[in-house]
Amino acid sequence: MSRILPTIVLAQFCCTSLWFAGNAVAPELTARMGQPASFGAALTSAVQLGFIGGTLVFALLTVADRFSPSRVFFVSALLAAGCNLALNLPGLGAEGLLAARVLTGFFLAGIYPVGMKLAADYYEAGLGRSLGFLVGALVLGTAFPHLLRGLGGIGGGAGGPLPWQAVTIGTSALAALGGLALVLLVPDGPFRRAGQRLRPGALLAGLREPQFRAAALGYFGHMWELYTFWAFVPVVLAAWRAAHPAAASFNGPLAAFGIIGVGSLGCVGAGLLAQRRGARPVAAGALALSGLCCLVSPLVLSGTSAPLLLAFLGFWGLVVVADSPLFSALVASSAPAPTRATALTLVTCLGFALTIVSIQLTSLLARSLDPRYLFLPLAIGPALGLWALFGRGKQVKGTVNQ
Repeated sequence: MSRILPTIVLAQFCCTSLWFAGNAVAPELTARMGQPASFGAALTSAVQLGFIGGTLVFALLTVADRFSPSRVFFVSALLAAGCNLALNLPGLGAEGLLAARVLTGFFLAGIYPVGMKLAADYYEAGLGRSLGFLVGALVLGTAFPHLLRGLGGIGGGAGGPLPWQAVTIGTSALAALGGLALVLLVPDGPFRRAGQRLRPGALLAGLREPQFRAAALGYFGHMWELYTFWAFVPVVLAAWRAAHPAAASFNGPLAAFGIIGVGSLGCVGAGLLAQRRGARPVAAGALALSGLCCLVSPLVLSGTSAPLLLAFLGFWGLVVVADSPLFSALVASSAPAPTRATALTLVTCLGFALTIVSIQLTSLLARSLDPRYLFLPLAIGPALGLWALFGRGKQVKGTVNQ
């Protein structure tokens, strides 16, 4: 039993490294395809779109209930790894590249949510803490392609970053190993229950409940900011380095890895703090801090100090995702019991749909907006989330089984 949670966490990390593998090598893929710079945002949005479709299909077919969740995870990991590896195919056009990313996202729906289900099947008590570790693994996995990308630049950067093909091969191999470890070491859990079939009207029914509505809107505000921040951190770092060549001594991909990856500590720390303070106030605090970072980002990005820039973005990376497992727990605890599975599935899908809108809007703004102001519109998300949590005298209860 002691090996179960560490194995799930490790497998989640390995497999979710596929999520931003395309984003980490977007400049090379964009140049290879002769596409405009905005193509990088399209690569990220393609994964999000695939994940939305996969989540709905897996839920409609009750895949993780009809088959062993561990085997679903394993098969999904192999298929997602294969789709990610397809980026290396010679002669692959822009349409094929986007299709490969959509399919990668589709099969990630058999990894991230199924990993959470596996944790729930083992840990009825302390699920909130377990979710903190699982989301932390997602964050590290998301950041990992940037680490691979930057390894070649260590030691002064004379060797330059690793070839983009090495990133796709490395993340695909890691995902396959993660899926294999999970299927071999994590059998079906003792609290496994059959899920519910999707009932589209369940979301509307849930939104009539003030607590669920507030938690869902808070989650939507969080998602508006999160993935766009992750997607555009490398863009902002590159723009800052170009504007300050004398001061920019940092390795861009490694800096991106640190800024995104430090969020894993935020997830775990927030989960532990919520055990004492409650999920709602901790989630609201993290959301308020990340919203403040949105507002002050133009001031920091206008500066000439690389340490200040990296410290600021690192702090933002810490708080921007710290509320993620807490919002998941709040939404789950406040969803109407008869339709909980459907409500959670549809809220997740809507949240990821919002990330596509946010990423594409930011990509559009990047064509004419000074990079220093690129993160400013992301403040809309935290503002919406905080209004939902505290507006009109209604508050989400913070009593969640952590």
